[in-house]
Amino acid sequence: MSMIIAKDIHKSYDDLEVLKGIDLVIEKGEIVSIVGASGAGKTTLLHIIGTLDRFDRGRIEIDGRDISKMGDKQLSDFRNRHIGFVFQFHHLLPEFTALENVCIPAFIAGMSKRAGESKARELLDMLGLLPRMEHKPSELSGGEQQRVAVARALVNDPVVVLADEPSGNLDSAASTELHNLFFDLRARLTQSFVIVTHNESLADMADRKLTIHDGLIL
Repeated sequence: MSMIIAKDIHKSYDDLEVLKGIDLVIEKGEIVSIVGASGAGKTTLLHIIGTLDRFDRGRIEIDGRDISKMGDKQLSDFRNRHIGFVFQFHHLLPEFTALENVCIPAFIAGMSKRAGESKARELLDMLGLLPRMEHKPSELSGGEQQRVAVARALVNDPVVVLADEPSGNLDSAASTELHNLFFDLRARLTQSFVIVTHNESLADMADRKLTIHDGLIL
């Protein structure tokens, strides 16, 4: 089953054409890496797939739903419930504990405090962070902070997880551990993962590696 179908995606910013007709199909449970030079359009494509940015022309379906036909409120709700994000900078809220950070998307989706905390504990336990759940981000290592961000991305059981340079601020050992974690999670939870990275060796671990050059997938 195809989880993401993108057809003829175009995107420009003023006179700069960034995406020039992207076609992309990602299957359910597939891990796909996207590589390319800076400015090639990798992050723009990821943000468009993640409904964080609108495209100018084309069509995108995620889990059988045409997102190009959704209004802003529908997109926001769809994004919260169906798409998980992991960024280079973990964006954890410094005043909240690991557990509280993981719970935030669940509460936004309307989950009860009890159910949200239960799901967050389950994920933190899966990621080996249960003993650290009451710690704030400043009390966690870089690798631990990024695993908390992964748990937060998973708390609403998204169908796809989008990762933008997720290991960019980690050392080589923590980077490899994080990418191995994605495969472990795929085996357990069957989500699709799309990972934008400059790290070619880590990109090679994916089921497929796609290269964007000058706004097109080679």
